[in-house]
Amino acid sequence: MEKREEKGKEETFADYFEKSYTRMDKLSPGQVVETRIESISNDSIFLQLNGKSEGILDKAELLDKDGKLTVKEGDTIKAFFLRIKDGEPYFTTRISGDKADAAILENAYKSKIPVEGVVEKEIKGGYEIKIGESRAFCPYSQMGLKRNTESESWVGKHLTFLIQEHRENGRNILVSNRAIEEAAQAEKIEGLKKTLKEHGIVTGIITSIQDFAALVDIGGVQALLPVSEISRDRVEDIRSAFTVGQEIKAEIIKLDWTAERITISMKSLLADPWDRALEKYPKDSKHTGKVVRITEYGAFVSLEPGLDGLVHVSELRSGGTYNNVRDSVKVGQTLNVQVLDVIPPKEEYPLNPPAPSKRTRSQNNTWRIMIPRGKPTTPLRPCLRERKPSILSALSD
Repeated sequence: MEKREEKGKEETFADYFEKSYTRMDKLSPGQVVETRIESISNDSIFLQLNGKSEGILDKAELLDKDGKLTVKEGDTIKAFFLRIKDGEPYFTTRISGDKADAAILENAYKSKIPVEGVVEKEIKGGYEIKIGESRAFCPYSQMGLKRNTESESWVGKHLTFLIQEHRENGRNILVSNRAIEEAAQAEKIEGLKKTLKEHGIVTGIITSIQDFAALVDIGGVQALLPVSEISRDRVEDIRSAFTVGQEIKAEIIKLDWTAERITISMKSLLADPWDRALEKYPKDSKHTGKVVRITEYGAFVSLEPGLDGLVHVSELRSGGTYNNVRDSVKVGQTLNVQVLDVIPPKEEYPLNPPAPSKRTRSQNNTWRIMIPRGKPTTPLRPCLRERKPSILSALSD
């Protein structure tokens, strides 16, 4: 039953095609047809036409960068009619080389057929492109997905273009590589929508490093790795952390297909040091840490990457101005500290400001409790950048 139904479908397809193209001389160069792959040989792909005839397509056109065939027998594809040679109709998926005569290029323009060309040289405003025996012009703005400031990098390359303008019988041809790249990018994104999900783990290659983030290629699209999502420790110099071409593994933390924006995080794959903070840093235990940040209400001391403690201004001793933290410690200085209290992070933790005489307010407009000299009796709220500090006391040397 299945074979009979399949045969019926084939006949319906052949009948439809035969009605449209009963005589091969009705096909004009550049005319697009949608047809089925009948068979595949070592160097050719044979296309079903009117049930009795077959079209021929160069197999090399449908190989990927690794030399693997991207189609199989039975697939439906779009192809463009080239010519009749030795009684056989020849087709192509793109125009290049000896296929690119004047008539073919005009039909390629009308039918929006991709054409292949060589970037001959840089000229005023863009590049001169050679397509077969014809010359075309590609503006800077139409080369690649984004303008490349290294103009010489395009010269000598074989690229695919779309003819945007065809005037003066082919003496004035304007082409765009960006149109081709954007179409390919859209196709990639449609495919990735089926596989990429938020909180999924991906592997990618770093393609560019900026001051604020690294750009990572994942499956042909760019993802953003913010500097704040690289490590649980503070990254001072992103360029010392990565090199272009480096492979990384990260988690997708935000996926916005509308804006075509993917944000990833390496930090989220690392263990949270606060999960074992109460066990590792019990109350009254003594440790050595480095001052990583100074504020008006105290110094933050790193006990390990991603885990900072706060030494309150009242716990710091200094011969300088009273309660001036910067007179007491410097960023990078090593301190011996004692844990006075550890505040487990809880979102439901109430924020109840005490009396005015015992409170101050930080730069992010969150009320912070001033701890009296000596052992604190009231816990301190987590500080800026979502850090969750334990309360430390600086030990005298």
